[in-house]
Amino acid sequence: MRLRHAITAALSFALAACAGMGSIVPHAQQTDGRELDAGSAVRAQAASDAAWPTTLWWQAYGDPQLNQLVAQAIAGNPSLRSARARVEQATGLAAIARSGTLPRVDGAVELDRTYQTHGAFPVDIPEAYTYWENSALLKISYDLDLWGKDRAAMEGALDSLHAAEVEARAAQLALASAVTQAYVQLAAQYMLRDVAEANLQRQQKVLDIAKRRYKAGIGTQLEISQATTVLPESQAQIERIDESTDLLRNQLAALQGKGPGDGERIARPVLKLEHGARLPVNLPAGLLGHRPDIVAQRWRVEAAGKDIAVAKARFYPDVNLVAAGGVASFGFTRMFTGENATGEFGPAISLPIFEGGRLRGNLRAQSAAYDVAVESYNSAVLNAVHEVADQVTSLRSLGRQLERTDAALASATIADKQAQQGFRAGLTDYLSVLNTQAELLVQQRNRAQLVARQLETYAALMKALGGGFSETVPAPTQAAQAEQVKKP
Repeated sequence: MRLRHAITAALSFALAACAGMGSIVPHAQQTDGRELDAGSAVRAQAASDAAWPTTLWWQAYGDPQLNQLVAQAIAGNPSLRSARARVEQATGLAAIARSGTLPRVDGAVELDRTYQTHGAFPVDIPEAYTYWENSALLKISYDLDLWGKDRAAMEGALDSLHAAEVEARAAQLALASAVTQAYVQLAAQYMLRDVAEANLQRQQKVLDIAKRRYKAGIGTQLEISQATTVLPESQAQIERIDESTDLLRNQLAALQGKGPGDGERIARPVLKLEHGARLPVNLPAGLLGHRPDIVAQRWRVEAAGKDIAVAKARFYPDVNLVAAGGVASFGFTRMFTGENATGEFGPAISLPIFEGGRLRGNLRAQSAAYDVAVESYNSAVLNAVHEVADQVTSLRSLGRQLERTDAALASATIADKQAQQGFRAGLTDYLSVLNTQAELLVQQRNRAQLVARQLETYAALMKALGGGFSETVPAPTQAAQAEQVKKP
């Protein structure tokens, strides 16, 4: 009868707990990436035989120095080491959570020397009494975890560990992309310097022609002055390019976790892409397993769902089985004899009766944290699809721009040659030469910048596609996550 009453009381508390937390539920819904329309640009670029990027996607540029820089950055960058440290931290927290599902064994030895005056005893004792009170106990306790609180906490910690591992991969991908894009920008500065030097040589050549024309009596001093005036600006432009080159070397050295002196040893890049970018046909659904940030956010959602389960379980009674055994005695002489053996066994039940709204507040906070995690996941999915579409759109547009720029560059080159020939023969004035040189310089700069943007956009596309990451531990489905959150 006593056991029946105890069970009835526990069930009553459990039902009251259900009634107390029924109105607190998360509200966010996960976006299904498979239902998103990636757009016509992505569909046009997709190929049935196209594979996802490889882990070493930057090797497609064919530059051994770039390969070395990325490898050194992955090995020495402080931010990446910090991400790996967070994985170790999550591993430790998962081990702590797992310990809550296992029995606990504790040992305790107490040796107390007690001095007691005669006034403390109910009978007359002629003098104070001094004695030893000793015990040696081994205690075993086990939480029955009837409501799954400890199990949910362990699973949530494992989910957080998976998220930390994937976030470390995301940090590595971001680092490799940053190194590659900075390296492409460095290559662009070298191309722009070539253009600036060629322009300076043309200007110097025109100045020589102006001087010869003046000596021949067909030119003026004004033409010489005009040809001389543009030289300092061209030289200053080369100096600005050199400044940008040095800053990019410093940036690459910092990404590797090294000092600026190491950046000074970086040679001129030699980049060449043998093929354009092709997309797998299973976009955008495939991004859910190939984008590390999306996978990490999905694990964060799952961990937040387990936190809700833990918060709900705290409304219910905890039942622990406790057993202890050992010896206890006054004095040492007979401490380890069978007559001084002691032991105990029984359940320990704790019931949350009045806690001032703490449990409801905790459940409300965990439900809100779940909503935050879901919306972060939704944002990651939307950003991924848009990033892929943006980079594909840019690559297609850059290809068309490059074709038109090549045509304009060819025309500007011919016009510049004709203007110089006419100026040399006295058929055109210096203004015509200046205009054609300025237009040629614009087209050469445009082409160098477009080539650099193509190389840089390719790196951005590889990052948007996940950069060789592929989920090895399948995350729970959306249906399983929703079921976990709805559990009472």
